[in-house]
Amino acid sequence: MPDTHSRNSPAKHGDAFLSALNAEQREAVLHDSADAPDPRALLVIAGAGSGKTSTLAHRVAHLILQGADPQRILLLTFSRRAALEMERRVGEVLARAMGLPAGRRAPSLPWAGTFHGIGARLLREYAPRIGLAENFTIHDRGDAEDLMGLVRHELGYSSTQSRFPLKGTCLSIYSRVVNSQQPLAEVLDAAYPWCSAWCEALQRLFGAYVQAKQDQNALDYDDLLLYWAEMMREPALAADVAARFDHVLVDEYQDTNRQQADILLAMKPDGRGLTVVGDDAQAIYSFRAATVRNILDFPGCFAQPARVVTLERNYRSTQPILDASNAVIGLAAERYAKQLWTDREGATLPALVTVSDEAGQARWVADQVLAQREAGVALKAQAALFRAAGHSAALELELTRRSIPFVKFGGLRFLEAAHIKDVLALLRWAQNPRGRMAGFRVAQLLPGVGPATSARLLDALADAANPVAALRGFEPGAMVSAKDWQGLADVYAKLAGGRAGWPGELDLAVRWYLPYLERRYDDARVRAADLDQLVRIAAGYGSRERFLTELTLDPPDATSDESGPPLRDEDYMILSTIHSAKGQEWHSVYVLNAVDGCIPSDLATGSAEDIEEERRLLYVAMTRARERLHIIVPQRFYVHQQAGMGDRHVYASRTRFIPDSITHLFQRLPEPAAAPVPESAATPGPRLDLAARMRARWQ
Repeated sequence: MPDTHSRNSPAKHGDAFLSALNAEQREAVLHDSADAPDPRALLVIAGAGSGKTSTLAHRVAHLILQGADPQRILLLTFSRRAALEMERRVGEVLARAMGLPAGRRAPSLPWAGTFHGIGARLLREYAPRIGLAENFTIHDRGDAEDLMGLVRHELGYSSTQSRFPLKGTCLSIYSRVVNSQQPLAEVLDAAYPWCSAWCEALQRLFGAYVQAKQDQNALDYDDLLLYWAEMMREPALAADVAARFDHVLVDEYQDTNRQQADILLAMKPDGRGLTVVGDDAQAIYSFRAATVRNILDFPGCFAQPARVVTLERNYRSTQPILDASNAVIGLAAERYAKQLWTDREGATLPALVTVSDEAGQARWVADQVLAQREAGVALKAQAALFRAAGHSAALELELTRRSIPFVKFGGLRFLEAAHIKDVLALLRWAQNPRGRMAGFRVAQLLPGVGPATSARLLDALADAANPVAALRGFEPGAMVSAKDWQGLADVYAKLAGGRAGWPGELDLAVRWYLPYLERRYDDARVRAADLDQLVRIAAGYGSRERFLTELTLDPPDATSDESGPPLRDEDYMILSTIHSAKGQEWHSVYVLNAVDGCIPSDLATGSAEDIEEERRLLYVAMTRARERLHIIVPQRFYVHQQAGMGDRHVYASRTRFIPDSITHLFQRLPEPAAAPVPESAATPGPRLDLAARMRARWQ
């Protein structure tokens, strides 16, 4: 923990824009300044709520003020929203530091984006040099699954005698292998042991899947990193890409996979100009092939070990919440040592709440939520967090019964909504006539067109020099209306020719699709509102290609994520998985099912590394709370579909991550009953010889 002097020491530099930073933040911002050159890479260990975003924004601004060219700064984040927020914060800092008048914009950051977004841009630019067509399309998760399913069927794996993994599982295995850089057999043994018998078949399937993507001039999400990483293994290309950027800054480095780490090390092999920011205690995405080893091993990746700066001052939570959170993560097997502290003392200890079962848990949370609301805490400032989406079922029922509106996060994504996929498929097909998944989907929107007709159509287009003419000349059969077919051919010709311009092309696609929307869905009016939202989003992009790429890589939330009733209320409570809650904060947080079997999940205890990640997951949940933290321990909960035992109640024990040694940092609810007051002498009455009765039993 920093001493009192370090907390209050003045800035070494007179830069006014640094005055809002604490000493450790300034140390990170000023690394490798002109008056203090330092060729080492920089690792900033930023504890929860320690002002990580502000520190990174100030560092970028400082680099620009020191003369760095914004065109030569690469800023990598894990969401497009985070990149936009970072660019906005950098702009605000620069405007203050440069004294820009109101209305004058600060320098922008053209190379701020996600790993996958930047990868897509670089692949477009280098496409001729790496064997890609410049008009390649990017499959989203749904399209990639469909293509995997098609290849799976063509290889005969859908009619096997024993169970073959489904298409979604196959794609997950493929993604894990690609991103973890582990052999297929090792991935199967570690994460998919029930699929180990299919190792050779999966190897053939993945080879055929890659070939199918190449035949269709398409990449999936994982390819954007894979192709970029392969580029960086070629010395000439690596040198060319690396020469573009003087500074590379990475947010949330603990969430990177091995491939992303390899890309960074190839761009800055000596570490100079490389800054990574993250928190090993918040590494919770191993199921996406992220590895905490990247941040733990980072200092030793260079000839000169990286400089490490630790941010420990917390601006979010009260000290009692931080004390409990520090104690939980302090039991981790391996970590960067840090003790979060704050000036916000707080009078309320985090609560360990014992309830009877999940129904009792739901009632208790609902009672507390309403009590907090009456005390002036808005519903939006209260959140219930849980390990898995199914853990909130009882609470959702209780909130509905008591008319407490809520929104649950972690549900359907915008691009996963069928009507959105329909419209985007039309745009993708016009962009890339060889894209079979998009064409297959669009063709079957027409009444009378089935899989066989769609396959014939796409075969015809694949062999045609002029896809538009081939589409117009195709004979779909008597079951298909000539008007419908002519309408499809007309809209395809306009989109393929680019005559409507952008975003007029999307408006054209939506207008063509609306009659089919009304024909296919009962809630067409609600879905049409989503399409209106899509059109509004499109106005922020300069081209169809940029729109399709960016939306596929980082889609916004769908309106259907939020159930109807909460939208009619000015306030609503938040329900979220812990994974979806990362980066968020609330006044009051309720952590559900803090018992072994849920936290840690009984499916995540196969190795010491898995258990440590579950510990970090609880830490993330606890550090979301600003003022009040409640960790709820049901004494029993209901489990379903247990082999041999069916559905049954099981008795639970408090999560192993809160052992007895640290429970003094929590308030125990309900309060332990007071010791009984000794009663006065027993009331005189008949005297019983129970000893004689006991003897008599055996006589």
